Amino acid sequence: MQRKKILIGWLWLAAAILPFQAGANVNEYKLANGMKVIVKEDHRAPVAVSQVWYQAGSMDELNGTTGVAHVLEHMMFKGTKDVPAGEFSKQIAVAGGRENAFTSRDHTAYFQQLQKSRLELSMKLEADRMHNLVLSPREFAKEIRVVMEERRLRTEDKPQALVYETLMAAAYEAHPYHHPIIGWMNDLENMSVDDARNWYRRWYAPNNATLVVVGDVEPKEVLKLAQRYFGKIRPVALPQRKPQSEPAQRGIRRVTVKAPAKLPYLAMGYHAPALRDPVKDWEPYALEVLAGVLDGNASARLNQALVRQQQIANSVGAGYDLISRGPSMFILDGAPAEGKTVAELEAAIRQQIEKIKQDGVTEEELQRVKAQVIAAQVYQRDSMFYQAMLIGELETAGLPQNTLETRLAKLKDVSAAQVQEVARKYLVDDRLTVAVLDPQPLDGVKQAKPALGGRHAN
Repeated sequence: MQRKKILIGWLWLAAAILPFQAGANVNEYKLANGMKVIVKEDHRAPVAVSQVWYQAGSMDELNGTTGVAHVLEHMMFKGTKDVPAGEFSKQIAVAGGRENAFTSRDHTAYFQQLQKSRLELSMKLEADRMHNLVLSPREFAKEIRVVMEERRLRTEDKPQALVYETLMAAAYEAHPYHHPIIGWMNDLENMSVDDARNWYRRWYAPNNATLVVVGDVEPKEVLKLAQRYFGKIRPVALPQRKPQSEPAQRGIRRVTVKAPAKLPYLAMGYHAPALRDPVKDWEPYALEVLAGVLDGNASARLNQALVRQQQIANSVGAGYDLISRGPSMFILDGAPAEGKTVAELEAAIRQQIEKIKQDGVTEEELQRVKAQVIAAQVYQRDSMFYQAMLIGELETAGLPQNTLETRLAKLKDVSAAQVQEVARKYLVDDRLTVAVLDPQPLDGVKQAKPALGGRHAN
């Protein structure tokens, strides 16, 4: 117990000191063509992380072309007029670096991590494919098959992924979060190279991008390189982004997924707000603490009560992400123990939620969870890559960079009464969608083959 108190005290101290250290060396610029450049100094190692974030993800796709953001992410490695297919990755590897990309609902990002003296190479290559990409029908035909196989492996052959996809599709009727990031298979089967080309022309422009550099660098030198390579690229007229709000839900929604599996599985999603004003908002921070009360380590409520004591669940968890361009969702999921049903697991989870609504949380729980959440924030900043990730995520979500420091301060201020209040307000049936996996016999299920060269995350 004494060691725990010492650890918690150290974490509070780290959180109190860190904002000054983190905020003092972040520099923000804007090029004449509208591209944002954010540089954060970290001189602990002679390394630099360079990331280019486009504010264009699956939420910007139109019906019939779902998955095109992720498909173009793959195509961005297929060469330009000056850099043939495969040469981008080869040059970064020869320079001793590593690179990849990822697509989300809110954005698409490309990154390189390499020795600081090779940062110019990274910018040169990234700027080149921002406006010189060659989209050949032949390369597209090969890559779309890779993406379809990726969908089979990551979603269609994974029952829990199917349940999550179905949960989101049922929970969001109007908002584009309804669609999976990788796209619906029918859309992928009917996608053309022109769909990818139109997406590229629509969104891949300097005035829709942010360059994030973290590492052993000098901000002014980074700015000069950005101006040299990105500054000459012309901006484009971006499409108007219309508000896309989800209508209020009118009652609980339930869906069942039948798929070959050994065990049943339960996923519950409650509509919840995302962070919009880091200073004035308080509910997202209270929801983040609530998720930590329910899940987080072996002593959290769900694991303690449902796995260890009642033995209703083999596994159970809770999660909430407060940073999002669109609405957010408070997720609970789990697998029932042998001899137990998903109905019993759902009832047990609901019982734990009701306890918080009725009795609130203890001060000890509150302090433990705050320490855990803050520790996660502190530890993330030990990595240059994740420092850049936090910066890019905030920027594409339209939040100021000092949100990182504001978030720590606001989390420390969350009260037990606020945690109880958000549980009562948001964890209610009119906001709830429940998805259940009904396991089918595994007989005759073929072993999935590896993807045909797929390498990029989504």
